[in-house]
Amino acid sequence: MKKYIIGIDLGGMGAKGAVFSYEGELLYNSKVKTCKKDGFEGTVELLNRFAQDLAKGAGVDYSDVVAIGLGSPGVVDSMRGIVLRWSNFDWDNVPLADSLSKLANKPVCIANDANVAALGEAKFGSTSQYQSSILITIGTGVGSGIVFDGKLIEGFRSAGAELGHVTIREGGLPCACGRRGCYEKYASTTALIRQTRHAMVEDLNSLLWEESGGKIENVDGRTAFAAARRGDKTAQAVIDQFVGYLSEGIADFVNILRPEAIVLGGGIVGEGEALFEPLRKAVDARTYIAMDIVPLKIVGAKLGNQAGVYGAYSLAKERLESEK
Repeated sequence: MKKYIIGIDLGGMGAKGAVFSYEGELLYNSKVKTCKKDGFEGTVELLNRFAQDLAKGAGVDYSDVVAIGLGSPGVVDSMRGIVLRWSNFDWDNVPLADSLSKLANKPVCIANDANVAALGEAKFGSTSQYQSSILITIGTGVGSGIVFDGKLIEGFRSAGAELGHVTIREGGLPCACGRRGCYEKYASTTALIRQTRHAMVEDLNSLLWEESGGKIENVDGRTAFAAARRGDKTAQAVIDQFVGYLSEGIADFVNILRPEAIVLGGGIVGEGEALFEPLRKAVDARTYIAMDIVPLKIVGAKLGNQAGVYGAYSLAKERLESEK
């Protein structure tokens, strides 16, 4: 009998899912909309239907699906299968794994979505050749996941690995978490946009204005890079400052954990060596042990928005294997 595993990446506006052979071949993937108003029970029912639809789309018998892996936003206790808190959906202490398992009549494994994405990259993506890696996802905030010896490092009740909330500026900008100077307030795409807009106000002749169509509200994470490629010094100064902030956090993580590789995710990765070349130099200058003594790779994620489903599959398979 052939066996299959379903991986699902849950989000606030939608869920992505895929059917994998037991050995790890992606056979079929799809997505479905999610909505806060469905509530916890409605969302669980939706995920159960989605899993069945995925199996149907892959042309496999649902009874041959032996497990479901799922990445969820929020604080997730992966061992107990509980979402301790997901503020966007007003979830507190909800038994997501157990509830979905009862409906699907299959084992369900869950973990935080950023951790699951890190596992996906580590198993199938740009860091698959390394045993230890840290994923840093640069977006609205800074997401992160840590993999050592092929296993997720999650902390007590899976509440650790929140690298976006490490302080890099004492008394710095206020963060939604309640602290000041958090990494994500300086090294997220949101932060880069804020820094770009500030530079535009300071230099009305900068090409940043042209790249944003003359409207400061049009600035995005690509604006500074586009203007810098045209030789704009103000834009280059924005990038240099951002790379400095980004490297400070990475150097701290490297000094503490010394992984083989740092993998960056998010749209900004598309800037390629305009980001990575100065970042590698900045991190090397800040780490306690230089890269020529202990190598460190800094690379871009390659699975994109599929990292979560690959990671969810990996999570479920590892749980099955550990229980044999």
